[in-house]
Amino acid sequence: MAGPRKKKYQSGEGAQYWTRAKALKKLQLSLKEFRRLCILKGIYPREPRNRKKAQKGSMEIKTLYNKKDIQFLMHEPIIWKFRELKVHGRKIGRAKAMKEHGLAKKLMYKPLHINLDHIVKERYPTFIDALRDLDDCLTLCYLFSTFPSLKHVPRDQSALCRRLMLEFMQAIIVSKALRKVFISIKGYYFQAEIRGQLITWIMPHPFSFEPQTKEEVDFRIMSTFVQFYVVLLGFVNFRLYHLLNLYYPPKIHQIKDMEGEELVDKAVLESERIAALNIPICTAKDTVEEEDANLDAFELVQDSNNMSQAEQAYKEAEQIRKLKVLFKGMKVFLNREVPREPLVFVLRCFGAEVSWDRTQFVGSTFDENDETITHQIVDRPQIDKQYISRYYVQPQWVFDSVNARELLPVEKYFIGCVLPPHFSPFVDTSRPQTYNPFEVLAQDEETREEKATDAENKDEEDEEDENEGSEESEEEEVKNKNCEEQLRKKRELMTKKMKVAPGKLFKEDEEALKKRKREEYKLREKMVERKHKALYKSMMKGRAERMRDVKILQKKRLQVNQKRLEAKQES
Repeated sequence: MAGPRKKKYQSGEGAQYWTRAKALKKLQLSLKEFRRLCILKGIYPREPRNRKKAQKGSMEIKTLYNKKDIQFLMHEPIIWKFRELKVHGRKIGRAKAMKEHGLAKKLMYKPLHINLDHIVKERYPTFIDALRDLDDCLTLCYLFSTFPSLKHVPRDQSALCRRLMLEFMQAIIVSKALRKVFISIKGYYFQAEIRGQLITWIMPHPFSFEPQTKEEVDFRIMSTFVQFYVVLLGFVNFRLYHLLNLYYPPKIHQIKDMEGEELVDKAVLESERIAALNIPICTAKDTVEEEDANLDAFELVQDSNNMSQAEQAYKEAEQIRKLKVLFKGMKVFLNREVPREPLVFVLRCFGAEVSWDRTQFVGSTFDENDETITHQIVDRPQIDKQYISRYYVQPQWVFDSVNARELLPVEKYFIGCVLPPHFSPFVDTSRPQTYNPFEVLAQDEETREEKATDAENKDEEDEEDENEGSEESEEEEVKNKNCEEQLRKKRELMTKKMKVAPGKLFKEDEEALKKRKREEYKLREKMVERKHKALYKSMMKGRAERMRDVKILQKKRLQVNQKRLEAKQES
């Protein structure tokens, strides 16, 4: 007797996906609530391999979700909270319709809050998992911290983003975890290393807010992301502060400022001083033990047989150790036209003392007329009063020095000088199809020469050690001489028998050689397996795009050089 007949689309791709309409029907949610739930839980649409089978024979383009993901959402307690919020909104509407203004006001000032702690713990079981997904969180939170009060962006949310970002930056300053910086038209790129994880985020330029239309930016969806990210960032900050033996929320040392205490209350004054990024925060213990993950990695590698890897890890650890104190002992003053926050953050991360004009922001520690100032950051063509005891440099010097991991000469960054090009530290110059300016190539050549000289010195030392430590006995020397004598006689006999015939010069046609190589390359392409062809095509497409970008950058560089040459000729 045959088993039950299998019906179409009850197994395989036809049973693995649900459309968005079916998901809404199963969850009994509106589209707005479903979008919000998917953002909070990290559920996203899927692209099936065979769309016709997944849509049960339909060729219409629909939004598909994994069936298991939707079934997973059915047990989420936030769904019940959404329903409570809907009921709460109906109560407010009913009170307004019945003109019960007292009840309506009471309900409006007692809103229902959604607790997202369990979702953060569910999506990020460990601290390392949270650090790996922190890039978008920091970038979006910093963007929202600059927003004014909007329809879908309440002022409390922007203020919370601002507070959490300042707390995170204070933790980076204390741990000296900053590694790379870069200025672009989008903003300031920062990369920090925490627990071996590289975290990159963007600080936007301090421009005024420009309103956007609904078609350009959907602030409602972005606000939902931020609602989740602030909870995540709060957890991360709490863990970071405890790892660094700091109080959370951060506290600053008591500074006697009677004038400030009369103007504002203590809580506001303390929050402003924390926002200054210039005053050290209190530690939970008197001594803070600094962790050095790179040295730990070196110890692990040293136990292995690969000593070259151990040496490389040790050199990297030494570079990072020197980088952490790059600006130590420097006293820097920022002019009014210079962006304060990014420069204070970078300089404080590497050990410098920073100050600015007292009328610009709270937290200034010394004035411009202080004779002990070593550097003054200026971004104007000229300055009237100058001190001989300090250098007047442009802001790019700070960022270029950090990326070079050494203090660069200040002569190229003086007031009014044409600045050298600012290169991105995130580009891998060793990768093929990458634009490498001649300045970067010159730096790479210098590093190669240094490595070559180091290797030669090391080989010479090894040879000296071998000559000192290896002395052969007299008997072995006699045996070696006899062997050499026999080999010499054999060579003489062979040379007598050898004959040399006149040769003919063979010139290969270059065009034919290129044609043959192209044909061989096409044959190799045809030999690619069917399952790897899509990967090969995407790889070649990426190479072509990178080559196109390289040509565009080379063309721009030629134009810039031409303009500079014309300007020099005119002057």
